[in-house]
Order: sequence, then structure tokens, then C-alpha cells
Amino acid sequence: MAERLQTALTILRRRDLEARLKLSRSTIYDKINPTSQRYDSTFPKPIRLGNGSAVGWIEDEVESWLRGRIEASRKPS
Repeated sequence: MAERLQTALTILRRRDLEARLKLSRSTIYDKINPTSQRYDSTFPKPIRLGNGSAVGWIEDEVESWLRGRIEASRKPS
């Protein structure tokens, strides 16, 4: 029987996301707001963490987005 390797899913809360990306709360919410001038359709979407207003971001998605930003900044104009 083949064993399946599972990776633990890590959820970043907003303050952790701010610290990781060095972005302010307002910038993060602007990036996920389609009516904002700073909207970024590639920015990771938050997930709800219950019935209240608590949200979090999946760490792997955040890291992937960040790697994409790094790659884009390295390309010649």
C-alpha cells in the first residue's frame, strides 16, 4: 500500500501576512478589492476562518505570488 505524503497547511493571519510581505493592512485589502486602483487579480485570496470576520491566507499561495513578483521584477523591460 503506497503511503501518501501530506504537507501541513499553514494559514497566515493578516498581521503575519503584513509582516511577511511588508505591506500595510490597507494595501493588502486594496489588492483584493476589484474596485481599487491597486487591485491585483493575482494576489492570493483570503479564506474565511469561521462564521465571523476572521480570515487568513494560505502560506503556499502567498509564497507563490511573491516568487512571481520576484521573477517579474527580474525580467528585462
